[in-house]
Amino acid sequence: MFAFFVSIQESLRMFDIFRKHTRIMMMVMFLLIIPSFVLLGIDGYSRMNESDVPVARVGRTDITQAQWDAAHRVEADRLRASIPNIDAKLIDSPEARYATLERLVHERVVAQAAEQARLSTSDARLARFLQEDPTIASLRKADGKMDMERYRQLAASQGLTPEGFENNVRIDLARQQVEAGVSATGFVSPVPADVALKAFFEKREVQVVNLLAKDYAAEVKPTDAELEAFYQKNQSLFQAPEQAQVEYVVLDLDAVKKNIQIPEAELKSYYEQNAQRLSGVEERRASHILINAPKEAAEAERNKARQKAEELLKAVRTNPAAFADIARKNSQDPGSAAKGGDLDFFARGAMVKPFEDAAFAMKKGAISDVVESDFGFHIIQLTDIKLPQKRSFDELRASIESDLKGQQAQRKYAETAEIFTNMVYEQSDSLKPVADKLKLEIKTVDRLLRQPLPGTTGVLANEKFLNTLFAADIISSKRNTEAMETATNHLVAGRVVTHQPARTLPLVEVQSQVRAQVVAARASELAKKDGAAKLALWQAGTAPASLPAVQVVSRDQALNLSAPVLLAALRIDPAKLPAWVGVDLGSQGSALVRVNRVVPLDATAQATLRQSRNQYAQWWTGAETQAYYALLKEKLKAEILVPNPMKKQQGTV
Repeated sequence: MFAFFVSIQESLRMFDIFRKHTRIMMMVMFLLIIPSFVLLGIDGYSRMNESDVPVARVGRTDITQAQWDAAHRVEADRLRASIPNIDAKLIDSPEARYATLERLVHERVVAQAAEQARLSTSDARLARFLQEDPTIASLRKADGKMDMERYRQLAASQGLTPEGFENNVRIDLARQQVEAGVSATGFVSPVPADVALKAFFEKREVQVVNLLAKDYAAEVKPTDAELEAFYQKNQSLFQAPEQAQVEYVVLDLDAVKKNIQIPEAELKSYYEQNAQRLSGVEERRASHILINAPKEAAEAERNKARQKAEELLKAVRTNPAAFADIARKNSQDPGSAAKGGDLDFFARGAMVKPFEDAAFAMKKGAISDVVESDFGFHIIQLTDIKLPQKRSFDELRASIESDLKGQQAQRKYAETAEIFTNMVYEQSDSLKPVADKLKLEIKTVDRLLRQPLPGTTGVLANEKFLNTLFAADIISSKRNTEAMETATNHLVAGRVVTHQPARTLPLVEVQSQVRAQVVAARASELAKKDGAAKLALWQAGTAPASLPAVQVVSRDQALNLSAPVLLAALRIDPAKLPAWVGVDLGSQGSALVRVNRVVPLDATAQATLRQSRNQYAQWWTGAETQAYYALLKEKLKAEILVPNPMKKQQGTV
């Protein structure tokens, strides 16, 4: 009790100190807080908050901007690793980023559904899955045991320990159970499948008369008064869009690299330490004969395949010169059989491990014993060995310098980015100071639009950057925008030099456009009027003297027919054939279609119809799975809080 009272007295004395020395305490707080703003910058605080902004929500769980960015970086790295030549613009496009977000939402929805259903994965099922997975199987040694070092490397490549990797697999298997109940039990009755498929493959004999607006344009002679009236009524069609002259600077790794100089001594030291690695790796060329026998095949089937491989081995050892011919006739590897089994040159890591171990242990010209892999049984003939030749410093100098500059740029980028961010904010009336300091190029673009034109790439296609440039305060103040990250290791800042708001163009500037639109509209009306009159006559039995050639069309073979014409022809009741139907082609005019008869399916179409029944069942099951996922999204109140870029594009067409 005594200690309690002492504590109260100490607290009261502390509050009294604050009360008596308010100004001093405010100064202390000022000295503590202000340096943090100097170090991080006000913009740094705002960016810290931005990372926590929710971009999607599943139930009560948010997906934040930071989580979205991290997931997309992982996805981008995966794509670059699997498709080295992929266009970086495709990876960082708004559509690609939105697809990543949709995948994140899908994972969260399925995970919550699995949790609510109390679904789990047993140790036995996890072990069975890992044993059957081809990637894991490729890590096995020749004796069938797991290469634990390579297994740890596989997990580490995903930023995980083996235990973490297995836990992720366990979670994924539990998630798969959520949708497997629908996808694994889907079936379609033959009757509705045949109804849909026969309608899809049904062929009809048609003749099409096109009454196009362009053929009636010569009959339209608009007066000046009519052009004036059309212009006044449709001024929204003749707008000059909002546009601006803009300056901008970009900071990326290439810009940082330009300012880095590597001493010659450091280049030579790096060469001496890495000459062997930089000169390349040993490659081997081999041909093989493969007898397929998947690891999951029955033991009897694998024994039969092994026996056949042993027989072929005797044949090629008896006559090694016939290896290519025997491979062409017997190998079950479709990629190499036609080439006599030739696999061209390959380095370590390119083949499954049993094959690689055998090939790199052989002498040139030798033929291996039967080698067993997860694909089956191989007979290998080593045809060539390519040893790396040590390359000189002069040969490698350029690539070494580029590599070292790249490494230093990666380390120096964060420091340079901080300078860039601070300078465009602190000296906001010009981009020249930051450009001079960091040796960046100030780029200028005239007549920049708020919405990028089709085909525009880079920062000028970035929605966030454009919205910032066309913000009212940036336009009025002519000051720099904040430094904005438009891609990984990629910052941009810009400023508006001049701005022109949207305006209606005077008639004198757009008179030719006005005339063209008036002529097109009137010509379309004439074409449709003529089409309606002819259709009435032809339906009454007054057929034209001659018609275009007959075409046989179907939903999967539209030939040159437009979608409206094809659908109109296929929708007519077969019992009412032959029949005429008119089709409105919008501004293009109209078309008159005579449907003569339904053409019986030939043998090829019948065969295609039978093959499509299984495909139809897959489509149906896929649709049911999507519907079930949509139901789960609704139940869990899942929503994406950022706009879909695809819908925005469709809205501007």
